[in-house]
Amino acid sequence: KKRLDLRELLTVTVEGDSQNYQNPVVGNAFTLKNLEEGQWQLGVHITDVASWFPPDSPLEREAKLRGTAVYLGETVLPLLPEPVAQRCSLVPEQDRLTISVLLTLNKDGEPIEFEIHPSVINVDHQFSYEQVQSLLGEHQETEPELAAVVEMLKELFFTLSPTVRTARRRRGSFELNLSHNQYPQTQYPYKDEGRLGAVVVSTSVPIQSLLMELVILANQAVASHLQGLSLPGIYCIQPESNFDELQDLIKLGENLGLDLELEQEEDITPQDYQQFLHLFAQSTAPQVLTYLLRSTLKPIAYRSKPGFHFGLALNTGYTHCTSPIWRYADLFIQRVLGFLFEEGRDRRSTRSKDRVNLNSSSCHGNVNWNVLPPEIQQELENQSKELISHLNEREKLVMDAEDDLEGLKKAEQMKERTGDVFTGLITGVQSYGFFVEIEDLLVEGLVHVSSLKDDWYEYRSRHSCLVGRKNRTAYRLGDHVEVQVKSVDYYRQQIDLVTVSGGSTVPNGDFDE
Repeated sequence: KKRLDLRELLTVTVEGDSQNYQNPVVGNAFTLKNLEEGQWQLGVHITDVASWFPPDSPLEREAKLRGTAVYLGETVLPLLPEPVAQRCSLVPEQDRLTISVLLTLNKDGEPIEFEIHPSVINVDHQFSYEQVQSLLGEHQETEPELAAVVEMLKELFFTLSPTVRTARRRRGSFELNLSHNQYPQTQYPYKDEGRLGAVVVSTSVPIQSLLMELVILANQAVASHLQGLSLPGIYCIQPESNFDELQDLIKLGENLGLDLELEQEEDITPQDYQQFLHLFAQSTAPQVLTYLLRSTLKPIAYRSKPGFHFGLALNTGYTHCTSPIWRYADLFIQRVLGFLFEEGRDRRSTRSKDRVNLNSSSCHGNVNWNVLPPEIQQELENQSKELISHLNEREKLVMDAEDDLEGLKKAEQMKERTGDVFTGLITGVQSYGFFVEIEDLLVEGLVHVSSLKDDWYEYRSRHSCLVGRKNRTAYRLGDHVEVQVKSVDYYRQQIDLVTVSGGSTVPNGDFDE
């Protein structure tokens, strides 16, 4: 009842490899219709997890406690038990309850209006990223029964998604070109920008980032609707990066011959990152520089009020709502929308004849009354304020654990390669030695100054280099060197390197303080 019946629409799901459960769990489905004047109606359909159990149930309390699914290698701590997740999963040829975000986009890929409905869908086709890429291959012959869906996929990934990406770039947003090895979180089930806060592009799976563009639009629309109706919400923000951290990377880029300048001194903008990434692509070390730039991004955070999201260059408000199987913040947003659908008042009073459509963005600016009953509004506001602190703590805890695991995996990998020689880039210089990023593996190690036996090396802080007193050999920020893995402390995640060759000879007087 009260659900929009969308079962007749051609509906597809596109998933990566599932790490959550033994069987694939699908949380999102997609539809696309061509409208007049070159416009599209994009449907992003989110499994309605909130409809399966009440808000005061043991399942809800445990999900709230966990806050988010956790991925530690092959060990996964899910938000919901597998039977529940499987029941919510959007599987082919079965009716499923969803919340549908129906966006009308103009020919430039910009949202004109949207509607959000409780709905019922029936998935026609379930694909993996690899299957979609194969179907869209230039020399792939299409089977007759797949002709319609292949046409839809071509429209989605060859026309609409690139247009939406161009619109995102126009406002200053950027994307990071990282492989699964460089950023393992690309294998997580979230289809939006996730914990990193920026769009990640993988050359091996380009479909993933193109789909991300569309999911981000749905998150934006829901955030806009929460604000337009003054509903309680949990907003996702990302602060700007720290100037001191970015300054080290700017200095490294300059030593590599790149002109990395901020548009406004000490005022970092997403447009700066966009420009830096453009220059990195033309450098001798694009992977290392992109990887280091990624580490300067601040983690996302949840707030009760909308704020600026740096990675997406959004100052109009943003939320997470598309992964309720894996993140509790998304499930809470579904609860808020559920109250809107069931209890929302579409007119000022029972005597008023003028009604608004509470499911549509067309009502924004036309509502000057409390949409929800006061007691529900107050309860949801109290819940959101309590949740935000808890969810931020959980996100930090999980992020630290995942980072630790990544560090331990790198240490284990390098321990097995003790004695091997690699080419690397000097990414940091201190009085006690210099740090080298091994380019092929994106693993950082330290060459301690005590291992430089050929001379007495002095630190030149202004020039970020170590200079030998006698032989005038310098190890500078941005120099390429050959290093050998000397030893690895697994638990401290410390990799000790020794130089094999590299550095540069400088004349007397150069690099003096």
